[in-house]
Amino acid sequence: MSTVAAADAILGTYRRAPMELVRGAGVELFDTDGKAYLDFVAGIAVNALGYGDPGLADAMHGALASGLVHVSNLYRTSPGEQLAEKLVASSFADRVFFCNSGAEANEGAFKVARRWARGQAPSKHEIVALRGAFHGRLFGTLAATDRPQYRMPFRPLAGGVSIAERDLGELEGLLNPETVAAVIVEPVQGEGGVRVLDHEFLRGLRALTKERNVLLILDEIQCGYGRTGTFWAYEQAGITPDVLTTAKPMAGGLPMGAILMTEDVASAMQPGDHGTTFGGGPLVASAALHVFDRLHDPALLQHVTDNGVWLGTALRGLAERLPKVRAVRGVGYMWGIDVTDAAKDVIARALDLGLLLCSAGEHTIRLLPPLVMSRADLERGVRLLEQAIG
Repeated sequence: MSTVAAADAILGTYRRAPMELVRGAGVELFDTDGKAYLDFVAGIAVNALGYGDPGLADAMHGALASGLVHVSNLYRTSPGEQLAEKLVASSFADRVFFCNSGAEANEGAFKVARRWARGQAPSKHEIVALRGAFHGRLFGTLAATDRPQYRMPFRPLAGGVSIAERDLGELEGLLNPETVAAVIVEPVQGEGGVRVLDHEFLRGLRALTKERNVLLILDEIQCGYGRTGTFWAYEQAGITPDVLTTAKPMAGGLPMGAILMTEDVASAMQPGDHGTTFGGGPLVASAALHVFDRLHDPALLQHVTDNGVWLGTALRGLAERLPKVRAVRGVGYMWGIDVTDAAKDVIARALDLGLLLCSAGEHTIRLLPPLVMSRADLERGVRLLEQAIG
């Protein structure tokens, strides 16, 4: 019988911080020694409501009390149907497919796009992603992710997926209506350095894809659900996609993702074309109903908008004071800071100071605070960040 220490029994695919977290409250996490950490990571954009939200706990307890944690998608349950109705009412979409993660949502979106495209032309199947994209680490999504270090060990990747420059001129030459099924885009590229795509570019891409009969898939897994100050990031560009994927904050930390699509796209899918055992189950959907209502609240969205403007100003001021800061980019509660030091070194120094940060590249610090974080806690975080960088 193997005797592996508990910390070593988990496959080492992450370089995890040394402390063990045991408790969360508000926008702080606590380790086994009782040390508090101000959280500017939010579980990588998942914990939008922070920690200990009473309504979220009530929703989970209520679902558990019903005895229906899971029944599979062979049967109807109300929470998932209610959530789908809310998502449709809040968006461009007519249909929703639930799954368990962002990578699954994007894989499913690729399948949906190809199923639709084959009804348009026999050779129409290609998926085009953009430079700087991150869409997941499964085989299809990895092929659409612009990170050579992630891709190289797993070649050959899924075929029919390519990466293009963020340039309308190049895309005009690439989007052959006979062969290209879809373009997938993050309105704000998260893992790719927190790059806010220009709204004129997004509008031009939307016009081009419509002209060429190519689907536009928006990946709002990280930037959606209120993180930019509007519930959907695409609202700020004044466009609507054909398909949208979302996940991270959906169920308050329980695993959930979704694919939203128009009726035109949905009508191509038939029973048996795709599936999920756990997607949209009653427990996760009950939690997700509460999260949706909280994050769809106009007052909370205005809070994110107003504080996001303040945060951008504060970070640009920090850049003026610190030669080690090369650039600042972002919107709402989603910011990237390019630094001359290795990002991992800044993150380690911040950890010592009681601030949790994550990276978006070797020299980019990423800030993803809970959407409920107050101005005072944002100010405290910026002060600690300045110490960690400087």
